[in-house]
Amino acid sequence: MRPSSMQAAAESAPRAEAAPLRGLGSADAAARLLRDGPNALPQAEHRSRWAIVLSVLREPMLLLLLAATAVYLVLGDAGEALLLAVSVLAVIGLTIYQEQKSERALEALRELGSPRARVLRDGSPRVLPAGALVVGDVILLAEGDRVPADARLLEDTDLHVDESLLSGESVPVRRHIGGPAEAALVHASTLVVSGHGIAEVVATGARTEVGRIGVSLRSLHVEPTPMQHEIRRVVVLFATLALATGIAVVALTLLARGDWTQAVLAGLTLAIATIPEEFPMVLAVFLALGAWRMARHQALVRRTPAIEALGAITVLCTDKTGTLTRNRMAVAELVAGDRRAPPRPTMDPALQALLQTAVLASRADSIDPMDRALADAVAALGTHPIAPGPDASDLLREYPLTPACTAVSHAWRRGAEILVACKGAPETVAGLCHVEAGPRAALLAEVDAMGRRGLRVLAVADARWHGDAALPPSMRDFDFGWRGLVAFADPLREGVVEAVAEAHAAGIRVVMLTGDHPATARAIAAQAGIAAGTRGVVEGHPLEAMDDDALLRCATGSNVFARVRPEQKLRLVAAFKRDGQVVAMTGDGVNDAPALMSAHVGIAMGQRGTDVAREAAAIVLLDDDFVTVVRAIRLGRTIYDNIRRAVHYILAVHVPIAGLALLPLVGGGPLVLLPLHVVFLELIIDPACSIVFERESEAAGADIMRRPPRSQEARLLGVRGLFANLLRGTAMFAAVAAVYALGLAQALPAAQVGALAFTALVTGNLGLIVVYRAGDSLWQTLRARNRAFAVVSALALAVLLLVTRWPLAAGWFGFEPPPLAPWLLAVCLPLAVAALLKAGRREPAAPDAGVPATAG
Repeated sequence: MRPSSMQAAAESAPRAEAAPLRGLGSADAAARLLRDGPNALPQAEHRSRWAIVLSVLREPMLLLLLAATAVYLVLGDAGEALLLAVSVLAVIGLTIYQEQKSERALEALRELGSPRARVLRDGSPRVLPAGALVVGDVILLAEGDRVPADARLLEDTDLHVDESLLSGESVPVRRHIGGPAEAALVHASTLVVSGHGIAEVVATGARTEVGRIGVSLRSLHVEPTPMQHEIRRVVVLFATLALATGIAVVALTLLARGDWTQAVLAGLTLAIATIPEEFPMVLAVFLALGAWRMARHQALVRRTPAIEALGAITVLCTDKTGTLTRNRMAVAELVAGDRRAPPRPTMDPALQALLQTAVLASRADSIDPMDRALADAVAALGTHPIAPGPDASDLLREYPLTPACTAVSHAWRRGAEILVACKGAPETVAGLCHVEAGPRAALLAEVDAMGRRGLRVLAVADARWHGDAALPPSMRDFDFGWRGLVAFADPLREGVVEAVAEAHAAGIRVVMLTGDHPATARAIAAQAGIAAGTRGVVEGHPLEAMDDDALLRCATGSNVFARVRPEQKLRLVAAFKRDGQVVAMTGDGVNDAPALMSAHVGIAMGQRGTDVAREAAAIVLLDDDFVTVVRAIRLGRTIYDNIRRAVHYILAVHVPIAGLALLPLVGGGPLVLLPLHVVFLELIIDPACSIVFERESEAAGADIMRRPPRSQEARLLGVRGLFANLLRGTAMFAAVAAVYALGLAQALPAAQVGALAFTALVTGNLGLIVVYRAGDSLWQTLRARNRAFAVVSALALAVLLLVTRWPLAAGWFGFEPPPLAPWLLAVCLPLAVAALLKAGRREPAAPDAGVPATAG
């Protein structure tokens, strides 16, 4: 690495010699945070209110409305121009509100997704947002952690850091104390790949090494999702048709009537009525608020395409420990020779020695559930503790677990000799103890029997070493003696059985991938309701010898894989994908990152997962619970369904609006719709499609998790869906046209005919909202609570009454109050058509593979 100015900072940084491992006090940390600012790198600037206004004003519909306002001003009609301008401001205000709501939701998600750091505050370890770190904080680092700030090591155990982000060197670098000052420095954003340590923060935020180099976050742009590309194509298509039709209407009106004022207003009105500019807003609002809603259910969406993929998942690969189970293990049984008992104050000396050795093979500050269970077992002995262990300062060396040796050993000084305590996988520890074939077979049979009872088993051994001799480089060089077995119970989480059943009912295959013993995996799978499959429980080791075809056959024949390593998880995910499946994968370790990235939806554990796993995943579970995974799939399906409802509604509702704009030109009657009227309709359409349908989550179809997964080939708006929605819009236009024709047949004044047609159009709009809301029947839909729909409907009907029944307000819109009987017909006929359309529409099942999604 190149020389760093941080070295001087590290050497001069103050350190509390009296209590170096107590960390800062809360008051001191708060003062430093106020002085230095948060530990955060420069990020992309959020859009200001004025930036949102400018982006809104670039929308085609608003540009057309502003053009119509200018036409009224040119004609000298200041009243119409002012009213239209006020209406345009109302549309802008509503859009800004929706945009800011999305921004606030995204900001909340960014806060939830911010990195975390383990730090000593007031003498005790805490997990805090990395942004709250200050110079002088004492942080705890472990394998898989992303270093949250530049820091100087105070303690280290075989600590290796990947600094490729800074130096470009792919080989991990050893960081340790006792050498050059630079060797004791760890830098923000680098990755701990092995070992652990304690460090004191010496620089935060922009003052860190990575902060001075500069970060590319400001220039990052999120790629549009397939759904966004599809929406964009539809908007461009309809906008082109709208503008072309508007120009044609201007020309035809000039030829037919010779009035350029009416021609321009007619063309503008038709263009405004036809452009479905709500599509991009719907997608942005739904995805932002949908992700926020999922975060409230403990599923943090880091990448919005995951929401699209959730509804198409066909295979869900899940870990066992902590996901299906509580990960709150307790020592259930101790086995030493022919002695067997749970831990208790009065124990056989052999069982007491077994538990003591297991504790010595564990870190005192470990967060590993089995290490904590051992510590809890000792603490629960009360007034009859086991023999006291040595002080932490007597720990000479740790031999960490590796893929080649699945055990861990700690070497402790005990007077003139060294005690080496070891615990790990029974077959590994048996090998370290050189157990002969016969006893080893009996031992593994015992382990298998315990595993069939759902217990997780570790073996324990110890060794002695001369106190004046150098410790060997590998734990295999010790002459270990067998101590016994420690069995742990880890029960299923509440709701897992129901969640697995719900996933199966939704057509999702649940596959368990675990590093545990096959017998334990089989027992937990059976408790959770996961059938092993035709091939039974498959172990990871035989997978290494399989070619891709054999692995594919194995993957399709089993739902439970035991003793699986991370690289084997990656191969299994690839096999499922080759089989045409849409795969979701849960993981928590550094080595799980490739499988998480390879899966269509990677799901990381938020509590026990490493930073690398969380960064590789599309979704982070804030509670590490399998039930949350299934809930996220349900919410993802609901969000997709609601987006589809909104998109289909937008298509249908523009048909009667465009039709009423064209009808007088075709029939030779007076113009009914003017730009002001369309603005009023937009004040209904915008909140309806972006708020009402987004709130359909609670009222969504009860069968949403009884449908098969959505095909990857399914389109949000297929050809069949396009025509089906246009036909529904045409049916509603027929009702509006019938009311318009009735007014003409009764020789009513043009202002009254316009009021009747506008009444039918508004009530038809509300009726179409009901048609596309969730529910298979009108009664089921109206019973479902949706406060946004109630508010939108009440306001729309109140304003409609005002502008069609009160003469003064009617004059603002160019209307006159029509007779009561035809007005009531204008209210009821479109609602009757909506009821018929609702009766003929059923909630959509998932489209078949390769068949475009229908309107539903």
